[in-house]
Amino acid sequence: MKLSQILNGLSFKGSYNDVEITDVVCDNRLVKEGCLFVCIKGERFDGHSVAQEMLKKGAAAVVTQDQLSLENEILVENTRDAYSLICANFYNNPAKSLKLIGITGTNGKTTTSFLIKQILEELGKKVGLIGTVQYLVCDEAYPSKYTTPDPKELQRMFSLMVEADCEYCVMEVSSQALAQGRVAGLEFEIGAFTNLTQDHLDYHKTWENYFLAKRKLFEHSKTAVINADDKSAFKLVEGLDCRVVSYAKNTNNADYVAKNVSYKACGVDYELVCDTIGRVSCPIPGEFSVYNSLCAASVALTLGIDFEDVLLAISKSKGVKGRIEVVPTNTDYTVIIDYAHSPDGLENIIKSLRDIATGRIVTLFGCGGDRDATKRPIMGRIAAELSDFCVVTSDNPRSEDPKKIIDDILEGMKNVSTPKEVIVNRKEAIHYALENAQENDIILLAGKGHETYQILPEGTIHFDEREVIAEALEEIDGKN
Repeated sequence: MKLSQILNGLSFKGSYNDVEITDVVCDNRLVKEGCLFVCIKGERFDGHSVAQEMLKKGAAAVVTQDQLSLENEILVENTRDAYSLICANFYNNPAKSLKLIGITGTNGKTTTSFLIKQILEELGKKVGLIGTVQYLVCDEAYPSKYTTPDPKELQRMFSLMVEADCEYCVMEVSSQALAQGRVAGLEFEIGAFTNLTQDHLDYHKTWENYFLAKRKLFEHSKTAVINADDKSAFKLVEGLDCRVVSYAKNTNNADYVAKNVSYKACGVDYELVCDTIGRVSCPIPGEFSVYNSLCAASVALTLGIDFEDVLLAISKSKGVKGRIEVVPTNTDYTVIIDYAHSPDGLENIIKSLRDIATGRIVTLFGCGGDRDATKRPIMGRIAAELSDFCVVTSDNPRSEDPKKIIDDILEGMKNVSTPKEVIVNRKEAIHYALENAQENDIILLAGKGHETYQILPEGTIHFDEREVIAEALEEIDGKN
């Protein structure tokens, strides 16, 4: 593809040789003859510092936001935004052939996106999905490194969806992706909002920055579907041109309202009230399943899907790996894996389990390293106040000392009398929890969810909690 085609629609200064471009990269380690190198300013490395070197290495041109006065330099206002537009051009703008549905919020994005995909597929639609667990082109799965991938990978996935004749792409849109311009230039048919609670302040630094990052999705959405029970919802869309559709459980002042909610071990039931009334049966337990399914239903109905078809599709929906996932154990207690790794997420899952628990709730959890440390004591307090027993352990400590992270968690548990055990090694902690489980207990393993690895100071190791559970049960059976 010619450089002029790749720069189409981009506002820039500078002159260049209109040569054939072999690739588009922002990683200096991937530069090869004839490629276009985009200089991105990161937290640890600034691509501008190697721009001249990249030209000598064979790059046909460089894109900068700081003027370097180099030959074949394309000067733009923001290289992150430019990179997104350049990648879209490089893949012939596949997103223009898709109806994009973006979901943002602190919690609930993954389950809601899967529910929307399943509703659309029940109606015979071909759907792609971008999210935390995996990327999907219809049923073809691709590994997910980030919730919302970098622009080049995102556009590649869009192109695969177009090749597979997908009509829709449902995607989780993270706050980091919005702040970094990974979805710049995209237009969303619908932008959906789940909720906003404390998370990712290690990256955004302030609540205001976090809020403004989320708002960006709705600046580029034709319609916003928002949770009217969340205090941030209407502020997110205030002053924007998009159409606003709302859903709620705790107020009648919304377009779609869940009434007469019934919580069961096998799921939730409620009346969906709008211009008509119907009974929703979602086979995923917990209060947050009301919100997730209500959001999914609101999106589907906003797309014009028949009311009865939406209700039927939700009743057939399946769970998502690592989201309130019940692990088969053939024991007199229940083991559940959930991705909850924020204060609100942990509180929601434990409260939801309390609705169905007949015995103790034993919460095994930790907090991630190199992430917002202020939420650690908060999560410790929440777990202690809402659980009957806690096992405090490691999550992904990354470069931090796991014991230091645990000490931060324990600060929040000081004034709560709930019994607890501290076991730094997560594998040993899971073995302990199962060995000491009592009849009718719910053992909640929180934080890892779908992940099959653990990031330690020494490096990343394979760690699938399902395998650890199976190993622990085999060991316990051997002792009996």
